[in-house]
Amino acid sequence: MTLSANRRVAMYAGVAALAAIAGAGVAWRRHTADAMSSDALGTLWAAEFDTPNGESLPMKTLQGRPLVINFWATWCTPCIEEMPLIDAFFRQNESKGWQVLGLAIDQPSRVRQFLSQFPVNYKIGLAGLNGTELGKMLGNNVGGLPFTVVLDANGELIQRKLGKLAPDDIKKWVV
Repeated sequence: MTLSANRRVAMYAGVAALAAIAGAGVAWRRHTADAMSSDALGTLWAAEFDTPNGESLPMKTLQGRPLVINFWATWCTPCIEEMPLIDAFFRQNESKGWQVLGLAIDQPSRVRQFLSQFPVNYKIGLAGLNGTELGKMLGNNVGGLPFTVVLDANGELIQRKLGKLAPDDIKKWVV
């Protein structure tokens, strides 16, 4: 059974229209995903984490300056591989007001042991499973690691990335 030429054209046009609608939906979703909800930011700034040395780190003390938040774990190979890159960024940009916070989604003892062997210059917070929930609120719907969120001094989203950072990602932070 063969389709008439007119019917075939109509069928192709219908498929193309559905594809265009789907594409527009994906584009809209990606665009709206770039916005950070006020609930997510409120939860972020209200959070408080212990540090590996036992001090308290209230997030509100990090407001008002650009901030990189990197969710990581000691068992996550891409997380460990990107840490020297993040540390180099911090050392180069701390004098320009940039802050970096590594939120460890891991057991405190493992984080302390890891940092004793591989120290970094930026702040580390012990986020545990609460960090996974915070990451989800900030746009990491799958809960994967590493996950990085970059905010400007006003708390506006500059970049959000699930997966290992590359030097080109970091170049986008400082404009």
